[in-house]
Amino acid sequence: EMLRMKGSMQDPIRLSWLTVLMRGSVLLTAGVCLAEAWRAASFVAPRSALLLRPQRRDLALGVRRRPLRTRLRMMAKKNKKERKKNPMLDTVASKYETVVGVECHVQLDTATKAFCSCSTDYDIDSSDPNVHICPVCVGEPGSLPVPNRRVVELAGKAGLALNCEIAPSTKFDRKNYFYPDTPKNYQITQYDRPIAEHGYLMLPSGKRVGIRRLHMEEDSAKMLHIGGDGTVLGADYSLIDFNRAGVPLIEIVSEADIRSGEEAAEYGRELAKVLKYIGASDCVMAAGSLRLDVNVSIRPKGTDELRTKVEVKNVNSFRAVQQAVDYETVRQAELYDSMEGEASQSSIDEGIRQETRTWDEKTQSTKVMRVKEGEADYRYFPEPDIPPLSIDQHTIQQWRNELPELPASKRERYASQLGLDPEDARILTDDKQVAEYLEATLMEGAEPSGAARWVVNDIFGWLGEKQNVGMAITDIKLTPARLAEMLRLIDSKYINGKIAKDLLPVLLSEWDDGSVRALVDERGMQSINDPHTITQMAVDIINNNPTQLQQYRGGKSRLEGFFVGQLMKQSGNRADPTLSQEIMSSLLNAPTDTDTEPAEREAVGLGQKEA
Repeated sequence: EMLRMKGSMQDPIRLSWLTVLMRGSVLLTAGVCLAEAWRAASFVAPRSALLLRPQRRDLALGVRRRPLRTRLRMMAKKNKKERKKNPMLDTVASKYETVVGVECHVQLDTATKAFCSCSTDYDIDSSDPNVHICPVCVGEPGSLPVPNRRVVELAGKAGLALNCEIAPSTKFDRKNYFYPDTPKNYQITQYDRPIAEHGYLMLPSGKRVGIRRLHMEEDSAKMLHIGGDGTVLGADYSLIDFNRAGVPLIEIVSEADIRSGEEAAEYGRELAKVLKYIGASDCVMAAGSLRLDVNVSIRPKGTDELRTKVEVKNVNSFRAVQQAVDYETVRQAELYDSMEGEASQSSIDEGIRQETRTWDEKTQSTKVMRVKEGEADYRYFPEPDIPPLSIDQHTIQQWRNELPELPASKRERYASQLGLDPEDARILTDDKQVAEYLEATLMEGAEPSGAARWVVNDIFGWLGEKQNVGMAITDIKLTPARLAEMLRLIDSKYINGKIAKDLLPVLLSEWDDGSVRALVDERGMQSINDPHTITQMAVDIINNNPTQLQQYRGGKSRLEGFFVGQLMKQSGNRADPTLSQEIMSSLLNAPTDTDTEPAEREAVGLGQKEA
């Protein structure tokens, strides 16, 4: 790109600076390469070992590669520590306490809109705007809304899943405000009699966050900001797509129980999991089916007062939720600190306005959108075209019976009854389809911890590879029955773990013609468990590597891994790893390098005992 620009530039000053920049880039790259070469040269290893593939090279060098889940945990801990290194946030936390409440808007998974028969099946990036509309959802005079029964059902189930009380009688209200994406100049929502109240959500960390209310409402239209920087504040103009107007929503309002950006993000993730489990929504933030607004205020540590809050909108990821809360915490603290010399508390409170701000991902900051309206500004009144709804106890109990096992109870069961590691239990329950896959595998007779390890480490690892991005566990060829069969073949030593790992990509992407055993037999990959065969291969490897043998017996015990790696390589990973380790260790530790026959006899004896 720089070469292209250089060819088109006429300004000699710009050209000289560009040349300096290019040369500097080359020097920097060369310096990094030299540093890597120096670091690599400082580690001495057998040349034959360095020529192997990464996994076998690690084995040959006596290095044990950590499992994927271990590496993921270490990365998470590292990232968590790095987040806590923000010196400004640490300074603020020593003086102030952050108080956060979250308003979550969730598009419900229904076929039609909340109050009309228009389809909700639209693409927010579609080239056909304003096609799924009718007089009701665009607010034509004389049109009458009709409540969608499925919307009421999903809202009620969501309330039960969040441990809320379901109202026996509920009603709709009009919320009046003027904004380009609101075609009726009011929104049909619920004000003083929502469908669900007084619930709570338990987070994986053990934090309990109260749910103040859950109510039904309709979505607004979609605004597309064109030109400029493409944001709501910096665009040249905006277009409106009314396909989204009238799509059913539930708004879930939490209590102000959250105390950090990290907790706010954790709350959003857990809430999304619950709603996906019950089938209320797909909760894809990028598609707009889950939108979080955070209300942030701070107060002096040790006090219970609630100061003026600021609402932050347009937070489009859980990571952005954390960043927005952290930024707003620091911003408000700086404002309060700058006014500490004022005479009265009221003058300090005036420094923080009740306003709506937007999160700017590019600048990693919040910016003012508008001064926040109060309830009086919305002029709520009962919706005259929809009568109150009555929900009997039989209906509520039927909704409750139809709820699946939820993530929190599933995590607890996996840890307490199945004996899984709590972190593995969390990973496996993050996605309902993954949990169903694991449980179907267990129903086929697989041992829980072994099945969990293969799913978390190997299947997730394969799905995370570049060429498999976008695939879900429901897209793989390896059925739960075949995974359970593979685990039984490992337990019976018909194959070993290395063979299974070699076959796994085929089982995941190609093999759907028969059993796992049929694939093993077709490729001749049965495990070698005969101690005589393994001993003969081990003797051959020792005889073919006298230099390494002499170094090993000279004190370089790490080279035992090299010999075992060569044995596994020669056998095509078919030799039993445990038996191979024992036999090779016995041969290497024979009294002399020429007295291999007694060592061979001893190794065979160990193998027979193992068998």
